[in-house]
Amino acid sequence: MPENILEKVLSEHLVEGKLEPGEAISYRIDQVLLQDATGTMAWMEFEQLDVDRVKVPLVVQYVDHNMIQLDHKNPDDHFFLQTCAARYGAVFSRPGNGISHYVHLERFDKPYATLVGSDSHTTTGGAVGMAALGIGGMDAAVAMAGFPFELQYPSVVRVVLENELQPWVSAKDVILELLRRLTVKGGVNKAFLFDGDGVAALSVTQRATICNMILELGATFGIFPADERTRAFLEAQQREQDFRELLPDEGARYDDEMVIDLARLEPLIAKPRNPDNVVPVREVAGTKVAQVCVGSSVNSSYQDLAIPAFIVKEGGGVDEWLDMTVSPGSRQVLNAIDTTGVLADYIAAGARLLEPACGPCVGMGQAPPSGQPSVRTMNRNFQGRSGTEDDYVYLASPEVAGATALKGVITDPRDLDMEYPNIEAPQPVADDSMLIQPPEAERAGAVQIFRGPNIKPPPVPPELPESLEGKVLIVLPDNISTGSMSPDGVLVMAERSNIPAIAEYTFRKEDPEFVKRAKEWGGGFIVAGDNYGQGSSREHAALAPLQLGVKALFAKGFHRIHRRNLINNGIVPILIDDDVYGKASVGQQWRLPRIRQELEAGSETFTLALNGEEAKVGNNLGPHEREQLLAGGLLRYLRDKVQRGENGDRSGEDA
Repeated sequence: MPENILEKVLSEHLVEGKLEPGEAISYRIDQVLLQDATGTMAWMEFEQLDVDRVKVPLVVQYVDHNMIQLDHKNPDDHFFLQTCAARYGAVFSRPGNGISHYVHLERFDKPYATLVGSDSHTTTGGAVGMAALGIGGMDAAVAMAGFPFELQYPSVVRVVLENELQPWVSAKDVILELLRRLTVKGGVNKAFLFDGDGVAALSVTQRATICNMILELGATFGIFPADERTRAFLEAQQREQDFRELLPDEGARYDDEMVIDLARLEPLIAKPRNPDNVVPVREVAGTKVAQVCVGSSVNSSYQDLAIPAFIVKEGGGVDEWLDMTVSPGSRQVLNAIDTTGVLADYIAAGARLLEPACGPCVGMGQAPPSGQPSVRTMNRNFQGRSGTEDDYVYLASPEVAGATALKGVITDPRDLDMEYPNIEAPQPVADDSMLIQPPEAERAGAVQIFRGPNIKPPPVPPELPESLEGKVLIVLPDNISTGSMSPDGVLVMAERSNIPAIAEYTFRKEDPEFVKRAKEWGGGFIVAGDNYGQGSSREHAALAPLQLGVKALFAKGFHRIHRRNLINNGIVPILIDDDVYGKASVGQQWRLPRIRQELEAGSETFTLALNGEEAKVGNNLGPHEREQLLAGGLLRYLRDKVQRGENGDRSGEDA
């Protein structure tokens, strides 16, 4: 039977299930990516599985988020992560080496491989024909222990790209167009496979921009063919041995199809405060801006940095009322902009250079002024993510960012009085000196794990009782991001290794009294609208409510990764309709009188008692998910299986 490119990759790794939309599958993992803001919890959870060494071919621990060392907390975490990597067999990417997704693209991503990462933008790997997706920290720990990854197979959308991008239009505009059409929930449980003659016109780094932000649609995968552009990229990285051609078979099946004519796209911009709030740049042109930030995992290639540099150099420098920052994606990119003069152009123009790291994207410094617009080449603009509570962040391409930095107002780059630059990336210098290889297994046992005073074990979920009862703690609208449960920014993110501390910030934007109420009421329930938990894969967004006694979460719909994180940590995700949502109010007493019995029976609904009556609410949990909740979360479920001698599904190999 003819296969599409996702089927080709996953069929080589499939352990159980059928590649049919909605079917539960499990498949072998080749690579695991960790970053520092989620890695500490992942390693502590890995330790609970009693495994001496990682059981997949490659694990890489990056340090790219918590880079500001105000006190001991972040450096303690970095040292903990380096010792864990050495002890358990992972490669350690030192602070300053670069952003996880960009370094992984340069040094490790390859066609036909499977990658999971404890960062939602791990989908970047799809740029080279890799089945790559973001997951929570506990799922990453389980993957490192060699267990197959379980997933609901998505429906597959063929995205036909036609023609070529016009001058001043970029790959960022392609993904913004997808967000404009589909919204942040339009890709939930879908995989987007790119095809058509326009694919060959896009470089691997342009494809990476699209795959990085495919997650903002709620998508499971975004994946491009591995073609001659891919071969050239890997050869330039001195990794030609990693190339395998990956093309769809003629007559391959898809569940849906959409067409994007690249030649008809124009510069787009996402207005505050959601990535799908997309309009043409011309509609907001003239808006005064206080800050422009170039870089991040989605737009930090050589070309992404060289284009804004060209604009501000040719135009006479950065506007005097605006700050411009530049974040290279990796030390390789930093070296390239140095040797070609791009760095000197930025310095002469008045820009501020930051180290190769996530930086402003996650509120790690360079927060914008209160209430003042900031234009960024980044992937998210949720309120407060920048580190400023009343921020107004716009998401745009490097071309738009450069034009805006020059003029001081949002500017359509087509209106600049200059020709579009023809920029060719130099031959990259492959330098892996900041990728620290782990010692051999026989020596690794002598490594002592360093644990600073702020590194606390994650909370352990209780066993699921026969019934659940509690008050409604908060009622939330649609599209609540994980940044609401576990905020970004320098001060809060420094607590990522300490769940009791970070729980104090839960829903601080939505309801400053939430934490106090949860403590006084002994926990309870959260009620939310659709697409609850969009955005980051951070497991802390489930761990913080667990710490505060949240027993179940009622929503009209869930983002894939967050739903999985809730189940992993023993919190029951329950689907509700508009009627139940409309009845919810803070302080109501809700009860699930038969939840354990209904889970054990595989019921399609749960019974909810509220306002003196009973209602049926949705249960779309699969068989393994029900078993995990009954056991009290994923780790207990797996430990119980191992104790019963049912550990034969570990399919990895020692690294």
